[in-house]
Amino acid sequence: MAILEFSGVTVSAKANVYFEGRVVSHTVVLADGSRKTLGLIYPGEYHFATGAPERMEIVAGSCAVCIDGAEAWKSYGPDSAFDVAGDSGFTIRVDSGLAEYVCSFG
Repeated sequence: MAILEFSGVTVSAKANVYFEGRVVSHTVVLADGSRKTLGLIYPGEYHFATGAPERMEIVAGSCAVCIDGAEAWKSYGPDSAFDVAGDSGFTIRVDSGLAEYVCSFG
């Protein structure tokens, strides 16, 4: 289950905006220095490259994901997560509504 609240954090007010505003997130730095992003994905299909390993937790809504190198798409809804290796990538598709997520790095 995704953590829905974070205490003792620093939040960047400047948004990370991708795909002409169709994917928007804010960076959160936890007390231990680890970094997460909290965001929204609007309907559409988007590809992201990863530098470091990422864990995407879906908080609300639904999406389908195809990890680079895989042939099959997998569906994810609230309280589900997927992992992506570093120096890789994934394509994420939202068919309707919004997908809300928490992304952890490293």
